Amino acid sequence: MSFFDLLFGRPLANSEQRAEHVGPAAGVPIFGLDALSSAAYGPEAALTLLIPLGVLGVRYIVPVSFAIIILLVIVFFSYRQTIDAYPGGGGSYTVASENLGTYPGLLAAAALMIDYVLTAAVGISAGVGALISVDPGALQKHTLTICLGILFLLALVNMRGLRETGGAFLIPTYLFVGTLLVVICVGLTKALISGGHPHPIVAPPQLPAATAGISLWLILKVFSSGCTAMTGVEAVSNGVTAFRDARCKTAKTTLTIIIAMLIVLLAGIALLCRAYSIGAVDPGSPHYQSVLSELTAAVMGRGIFYYVTIGSILLVLSLSANTAFADFPRLTRAIALNKFLPGVFIIRGRRLLYSHGIYALTTFTAILLIVFRGVTDRLIPLYAIGAFLAFTLSQAGMVVHWRRAGGKGALGHMFVNGLGAFATGVTVLVVLVAKFVEGAWITAVMVPLLIFLMLRVKRHYNRVEAETNNAAPICLEDIERPIVLIPMDRWSRISEKGLRFALMLSDDIRAIHVHTGDDQDIEDKDDELTPIWQHMVVEPLRAAKLPIPKLIILRSPYRYIVQPLVERILTIEGENPHRQIAVMVPELVVRRWWQNLLHNQRAQVLKLLLLVKGSQRVVVINIPWYLNKPAPGPVPNTSHATATTVPPGAKAD
Repeated sequence: MSFFDLLFGRPLANSEQRAEHVGPAAGVPIFGLDALSSAAYGPEAALTLLIPLGVLGVRYIVPVSFAIIILLVIVFFSYRQTIDAYPGGGGSYTVASENLGTYPGLLAAAALMIDYVLTAAVGISAGVGALISVDPGALQKHTLTICLGILFLLALVNMRGLRETGGAFLIPTYLFVGTLLVVICVGLTKALISGGHPHPIVAPPQLPAATAGISLWLILKVFSSGCTAMTGVEAVSNGVTAFRDARCKTAKTTLTIIIAMLIVLLAGIALLCRAYSIGAVDPGSPHYQSVLSELTAAVMGRGIFYYVTIGSILLVLSLSANTAFADFPRLTRAIALNKFLPGVFIIRGRRLLYSHGIYALTTFTAILLIVFRGVTDRLIPLYAIGAFLAFTLSQAGMVVHWRRAGGKGALGHMFVNGLGAFATGVTVLVVLVAKFVEGAWITAVMVPLLIFLMLRVKRHYNRVEAETNNAAPICLEDIERPIVLIPMDRWSRISEKGLRFALMLSDDIRAIHVHTGDDQDIEDKDDELTPIWQHMVVEPLRAAKLPIPKLIILRSPYRYIVQPLVERILTIEGENPHRQIAVMVPELVVRRWWQNLLHNQRAQVLKLLLLVKGSQRVVVINIPWYLNKPAPGPVPNTSHATATTVPPGAKAD
């Protein structure tokens, strides 16, 4: 087994794609980690904004959380209908493009791409935040390093394929849900027994005194921060094709399990925070603890169960970025199919994955983590806008879809999707206004910028298609053998190979040699190639009655090599407006990568400049000489018998 097979898994054939499909058990960790893990940072994001209210602020987390749950239920029923309507994958981009038009589709695409990058960044940073809660003094200074390490491991795991990813994340996901359910059940039981005033095993940090009063604006900001708990619920509808047979039913079952778990977690955490008077701690504080760390310690103490719970939270928060890794490549592929992104996003890698989407997501997430130093609280203001904008466009597109489809139940479907579009649309405005100054403006600027870039990509592909399409049969006019030009530094086996091939192509062959006078530092000194050329090329070809190539000597007093070559090639092209110019570039191919450092790379530079400065009539042909590989000898020719000796001054190989 090779190193790559060990690291990424063996390559999968197209016929093995069916085996990569998953059911609800694996679908929950693959497509639900983002939604489930948001229960860890969504309530905390809301509670952080309630810090100025002190003890009073904790009371508001319950009504805010239940408002979010109501919105979550509306979106849940909307996406169940989207799965039925788009069994091939009904992501917001697809739904908006097909029903609302190109520009709304691009708006959804840009919003989703930003949301997925933020999903990965926020999930990882929140997971590291949970780890830092265990020992803030020792770990806080290593926040960014740990974040980037987890990102690299996630990318590595996802490169192994969908089924193996689901298997790797299965235990952490259900351990996370199971431990939190135990905390919620035990905590609520204690609260009921104590009449709503349970005694914490480990007292949470004392809430500060109130420094501000309640206001509608503050409640709206709290709601908008808490709405980050809803991100990721669209993932299942985007990835319907990843599920096994009866895929719509399997996808809806998976979505139902995810939403049910999320509702229980959000409601339980909100009720326990109020019962135990648990609020958020300033993330910049040296005594920072996550809300779930405080909650678990208060209900269960700081024993083994506490560390298992915190460990599962760390794992799931970090792995929640997997939802982005599962859906971002599918999204970029869908966009690339419509030529709004580079075509590489369509290509499947060795494990039947759209690997370039994974590379892009990893890169953008790393940049975001570095810029914001891996701190969740700094990333949260950018979050949720993209997700809710995509929700709104998707549900609005579904309203149009049902109106076009008609039939029994269409009005009911339209009402559900219309309600979802209205509710999420209002939420977008609330989040945008509430978080604009705190960083949401960055997302507001990035969305139109991405749309502009996608339109430019589409414009380029349209131009390429317009220029290269050909509806006419092959043109047979002005077919003439090309002028063949061969750059030649000295007579060698490499240049001989190029010259032999040139003789098969044309009667008009011109070898171009640049004489720099390097050897003696005398610019007007005759070059050494001329006598060798006469003896090794002209005489054998004349004897064989074959066309004799012309040797062009270019003098370069400033010792430039490539520039004079390019200028002469372009001059010859201009002097022969009706002929093709074939430039044959002999080059040495070494066996080890490091051996390239021992040889000049003029051939590569020459090819690059010709590609940039040339025209349709200039053709570049590689003539490689593979070092240490025996080449088949030429067909014996008696006319070469007169050229078996090397004249004085010639450079032997």
